[in-house]
Amino acid sequence: MYFCSQMKIFTSAQIHELDHYTIEHEPVSSIDLMERAAQTLTQAIRDTYTPSVPIVVFAGPGNNGGDALAVARMLAEKDYTVSAYLFNISRSLSSNCAINKKRLQNTKRIHEFVEIIEEFNPPRLEQGMVVIDGLFGSGLNKPLAGGFASLVKYINASPAEVVSIDVPSGLMTEDNTYNVRANIIRATHTLTLQQPKLAFLFPEFQSVIGQLRVLDIRLSQEGIQKIDTLHSIVEENDIRSRMLSRSAFAHKGQMGNALLIAGSYCMAGAAVLAARACLRSGAGKVTVNSPKRNIPIIQTSVPEAIIQNGTEETFFAEAVDTEDYDALGVGPGMGQSEQTAIALITQLRRTQCPIVVDADALNMLANHRSWQQQLPKGIILTPHPKELDRLEGHSADSYERLTKARNLAQRLQGYVILKGHYTAICMPDGRVSFNSTGNAGMATAGSGDVLTGILTGLLARGYKPQDACIVGVYLHGLAGDMAAQDLGEESLVASDIISYLPHAFKRLKEG
Repeated sequence: MYFCSQMKIFTSAQIHELDHYTIEHEPVSSIDLMERAAQTLTQAIRDTYTPSVPIVVFAGPGNNGGDALAVARMLAEKDYTVSAYLFNISRSLSSNCAINKKRLQNTKRIHEFVEIIEEFNPPRLEQGMVVIDGLFGSGLNKPLAGGFASLVKYINASPAEVVSIDVPSGLMTEDNTYNVRANIIRATHTLTLQQPKLAFLFPEFQSVIGQLRVLDIRLSQEGIQKIDTLHSIVEENDIRSRMLSRSAFAHKGQMGNALLIAGSYCMAGAAVLAARACLRSGAGKVTVNSPKRNIPIIQTSVPEAIIQNGTEETFFAEAVDTEDYDALGVGPGMGQSEQTAIALITQLRRTQCPIVVDADALNMLANHRSWQQQLPKGIILTPHPKELDRLEGHSADSYERLTKARNLAQRLQGYVILKGHYTAICMPDGRVSFNSTGNAGMATAGSGDVLTGILTGLLARGYKPQDACIVGVYLHGLAGDMAAQDLGEESLVASDIISYLPHAFKRLKEG
């Protein structure tokens, strides 16, 4: 999914802060802001379902329920057959929910309205019906239990499609480590308001979110800018502003000299992929250090690269001088022997230029955790989830894993790129930028080697580490998206990503 405008990701508390800021500074009354949101929600539902589809609305006692009741009224006024159920078990509605309850009761075109205070006999939910889920929104801070949990299970067991307002009921916006998955609505569509929620970016919740739409309800742009957030989603305009230009009088010596330490015997392909990607990322010169047996393969496959013989026939065994290089990428396919591990930490300690660490190099660091304190500031680590677990210990879910990656970046004063569908770029200051490009076709061997080459090439080219991380990950995903568009996801291989890098650069450069 692409996000067309810059997206901050707010916490539950910040979402309510933004609502209040909009109410105070637009100014607009709280109930009129809810009406505005309901109009946008109603239009999104009408875009998907015709009036011939029966609608069943389940509304909770809070403002999410108020949204749902307003939507029920607006759909009824557009000739939809709407049955609405308001759960007021505690006999305490939010003020806006109470107002929308009265407005709905005064709407003659509503098919049925029931306020549940004690007993509830659920309506029959059948194929071809749509449930509007307005039970609980972004303010939920504990798992659903009791009757609401039973209702969620009843809805999930039905053949009806489900449209959740803002958040599928039962899902908390950030940390769901102790949540009960069975007690979360499984939505067909989630219509979230103004900004995406952090939990939406985690793979384990895609089955409950369904098809996500982020709806602009015109909350204060000034408020969005003023509220500081730890999490954000990178978008294309931000990438363009970070990209370096190339002088018409440039020569290869000014475009950066990159060194890749990659490959072991039978793993020359990793070195080839990283080198080709590094060259395609604009580096003026690329040198590959690899064991002697790999040299003919690399020389033939990447004739533009300079070859540096390793000291051993089959593995990396001795650190090399990096004084003449502008960036170092290390790890793809290099193996994990103890001699290689010793050479690795020696290399990392001695290297003065920016460093990208990937693959086997990460696993060797995981096997020698005390070495982390010897890593230079500004280092870039690119683990996938299992590699992060080896580095920092097993995580119960994506939120815990992201927290560990973020803490690792702060501890190292470096960058941790936690790879995934929404790759998370964790910064030394604790901020996290999520990437919005990429697709499932990129889940293929060698894709990570390509990313290492791109990052190393950008660093050599002169990008600052933060910009190299953000631009490199975006380019990697964009090239993969463009390749998938032409070739399909199933047949995508890592070398296709490299082949489409020029197209990705061109799109970003030319708009």
